[in-house]
Amino acid sequence: MSTNRPFTLSIAGFDPSAGAGVLADIKTFEQHQVYGLAINTANTIQTENNFLAIDWTRIDFILQSIETLFRTYNIKAVKIGVVSSLENLTQIVSLIKNISPETKIVWDTVLKSTTEFDFLSIKNQKVLIAILDKIEVITPNYNEILKLNTSENSAEKIAKKLSQHCNVFLKGGHHPTEKGTDYLYLKNEIINLTPKNTTIFPKHGSGCVLSAAITANLSLDQDLLLACQNAKKYTENFLSSTPSQLGHHYV
Repeated sequence: MSTNRPFTLSIAGFDPSAGAGVLADIKTFEQHQVYGLAINTANTIQTENNFLAIDWTRIDFILQSIETLFRTYNIKAVKIGVVSSLENLTQIVSLIKNISPETKIVWDTVLKSTTEFDFLSIKNQKVLIAILDKIEVITPNYNEILKLNTSENSAEKIAKKLSQHCNVFLKGGHHPTEKGTDYLYLKNEIINLTPKNTTIFPKHGSGCVLSAAITANLSLDQDLLLACQNAKKYTENFLSSTPSQLGHHYV
């Protein structure tokens, strides 16, 4: 059992290409010197370029896994990735907070694959808000955040509205005019995070890596702003590591 590294949990899908999902999260956790634990929400058939199929894990199996790990380890932070429904996400988040109220939760709002395969639809705003009230930060990009609130057509307005319930790290990879500039929406403040490394290449799973890095940094007791700043640096190194869709992980 680890005695000098904080335990950090990924609850996400299994990507056999290891570019995204729990495998990418565990790589990121290890580079941050936190001890990574993982629970699969789904098995997938995919490569970095193609998404073919998904087989969802039963929610009772996921919940039993959460209970088992939390009874055994002191888990400081959890990253949640792809889930099949808001109802299942509600059960996952509620169970974590019931067992360990101090554990911080990062939700990477994976709603659709890059090949346009839909994972999760947001149909009930009240259920969504109840979930957000229990989460430390969500990490949508400009396409994903528009699906979190269909009554608004502005990513910035949605981020500001949602930030009254949890912090919002709005990823800038799909920003219409400021590529690579991220915005951290706090309850009463908006902080822009400009890119430091412009020699980057698109990567499969870059959003997973960013949210996993934030989660690892929160496990290391960094405050949210510092955790996000350091995660952005790590992700930029990941994006610049190779010209291909699959990146390498470095400290």
